[in-house]
Amino acid sequence: MFDRIAELAIRRTRPVLIVAALAVVLMGVVGAGAFGKLVGGGFDDPASESSRAAAVIEERFGGESNLILLVGAPEGDVDAPGVERDARALLADLRAEPNLRQVFSYWDTGIPDLRSEDGRQALVFAHVLGDETELSANVEDIVDAHTGDREDGLTVRAGGGGGVNHDMQTQLNRDLLLAEGIAVPLILVLLLIVFGSVVAALLPLAVGLIAMVGTFAGLAVLGGVTDVSVFAINLTTALGLGLGVDYALLMISRFREQLAAGLDVHVAVRNTVRTAGRTVAFSAATVAAALAALLVFPQSFLRSFGYAGIGVVAVAAIGTLLVMPALFVLLGHRINKGRLPWAKPGRAESTAPLWGRLARTVMRRPGLTALPVLAVLLLAASPLLGITFGTADERALPEDAESRQVSIALQENFAGNDDAALHIVIDQPLAEAELDAYAGQLSGLTGVVRVETSGGTYLDGAATPGAPGNDALGLPEAQRINVVTALTPKSEAARELVHQARALTPPAGAEPLVGGTDAELIDSNDSIGGWLPLAALLVAVSTFVLLFLFTGSVVQPLRALVLNLISLGAALGAVTWIYQDGNLASLLGFTPQPMDSTMVVLMFCIAFGLSMDYEVFVTSRIKELHDLGADNEAAVTGGLGHTGRVVSAAACLLAVSFFAFVTSGISFMQMFGLGTGLAILIDAVAIRGVLVPAAMRLLGRSAWYAPAALRRLHGRVGLSEGGGPAAPKPEPEAAPVKNPV
Repeated sequence: MFDRIAELAIRRTRPVLIVAALAVVLMGVVGAGAFGKLVGGGFDDPASESSRAAAVIEERFGGESNLILLVGAPEGDVDAPGVERDARALLADLRAEPNLRQVFSYWDTGIPDLRSEDGRQALVFAHVLGDETELSANVEDIVDAHTGDREDGLTVRAGGGGGVNHDMQTQLNRDLLLAEGIAVPLILVLLLIVFGSVVAALLPLAVGLIAMVGTFAGLAVLGGVTDVSVFAINLTTALGLGLGVDYALLMISRFREQLAAGLDVHVAVRNTVRTAGRTVAFSAATVAAALAALLVFPQSFLRSFGYAGIGVVAVAAIGTLLVMPALFVLLGHRINKGRLPWAKPGRAESTAPLWGRLARTVMRRPGLTALPVLAVLLLAASPLLGITFGTADERALPEDAESRQVSIALQENFAGNDDAALHIVIDQPLAEAELDAYAGQLSGLTGVVRVETSGGTYLDGAATPGAPGNDALGLPEAQRINVVTALTPKSEAARELVHQARALTPPAGAEPLVGGTDAELIDSNDSIGGWLPLAALLVAVSTFVLLFLFTGSVVQPLRALVLNLISLGAALGAVTWIYQDGNLASLLGFTPQPMDSTMVVLMFCIAFGLSMDYEVFVTSRIKELHDLGADNEAAVTGGLGHTGRVVSAAACLLAVSFFAFVTSGISFMQMFGLGTGLAILIDAVAIRGVLVPAAMRLLGRSAWYAPAALRRLHGRVGLSEGGGPAAPKPEPEAAPVKNPV
């Protein structure tokens, strides 16, 4: 297959490039519609109790309140006649909105808890219509039309789930422009430093552009057939740019090495595709296999990243394998044009004596060199012993975000936080006496401020005399109950209240469904924890199989899995120490909170896949030398000497594309960018530079062991990298090592 790709590039150079250019234009046109097809949520398991409760409320009662307006009185008293008149005018305007339903407020209901304790603010609740794709646009229209400082003197601020999603999407759009504005120039500078040639440095950006445009096109197509999270724009763009540049870097380095060896351009192209091209294909397969594990989770947020991530990897690999060889044929030796002063002509482009010397030093004393590095990585991973998990909320936004300010006001200025209420629904008829008894039990639970039903309001185990019920909460075929608390949302006490509510004896024959913010947190963590073992197993098995097919050894995949888990543990421990424990919070500008479980899973899969990316880069050259007859030590030393420069450069370039998101105003985006960038650098330096040669030295000849039956299978499949006429010679074997420790 790879020989055919090379021949296609050689014999049909211009048609290949013309078709590629047309494909980029087409993908750009298709990708322009991506933003209108993405959704903001999808963090919940549709089969969970909280999701089923939300579905029943949506079907029977028109949906939960997903927009809260905090109305401030100019005269400091929401009960003043003029303020009430203006507030009722605002309510009339809101009820006239075609996409707004169930508008109610303090001025309608007279519920004291809907007025702030100082009397300066009051609340308006509403349900914005639309599915996840339409909801964002509808919220934006309502927020733009009715919030801010009004002419009548009222101040209106938007919060609740709709307000938070609106602020996050606005922030994400700004963050994407800033991150790419930082990453692309930095990547270009690094490419100039690495290649020392203007032409060679620009080629990876061409592939990166193809990958980014392909990313948006893939998101647009996926958004038309399934839910794709809006967060996919930022993360898959970084992944597409980084992988496109990485793969192109590997191909260019091998091509220039072939030219430096004096080979004809066409021969150099064939050898490059046969060797580096095969490595790119296998690397893409390992990254895609890791991302495919996201498809086992029921949360559409994670599944959408599985679909989108696999598509991005495919576009980056295909763009590299088809476009780069054609560009090589077109440019030939002109790829070295625009040589910069620090570049040394005639040097084999991927040779890095420093990495070869480091590998040789490590292999002389593998225990003494590896143990300190291993100790540091395990120390970095130690914060994982105290990790706690949560879900994304308004605390991820900057402190000046409007929806976050509304949330703070609800917690600090009102007797109960209606936004964090438990929503309980019973999807069947319920007698008045049974409803009264059940609501009384709920109102007696610790932390409950009031319980609202169609029959009345309850407090401390009994109905409040004279407090009317809310007719909208009762239907002949179903009942809805709101449990308002004063507990801090997502706190341990709030989660315990959910467990207590679910443990109460329900009315005879009834099955209450408990939903709300805190119930969603519990259900989300339970769901992810339940599916995580299967996802981890799939990652391990698929990675093992792919690396076996690539190396022909059953030991190499096990070694790679163990070392990758160590590097990932160190990176995850570092971001836990920072974002959960609050270290560097003032520097990075975030609020410490439990680790977002969905983002941790996402970071694990992407970082694991990228670690395997570099595993394939390095192992391919080691195996190539081993197949040419070099012994284990010489193959490792020579392999790292020839790949160290490429891997370190690729790691820096890819890390830059993720580190750019540390500038984000959303804390979990910061965490993802910083954590993934750290994982990449740890893997490229500590793992590839020290622990891989140490492990290979300690394993010795057994590093390439496979049972006879599997060796025959590998021989028939034949997926390992071929050598080619210009394969580098192994470095001289180091002096015999008497004591490997």
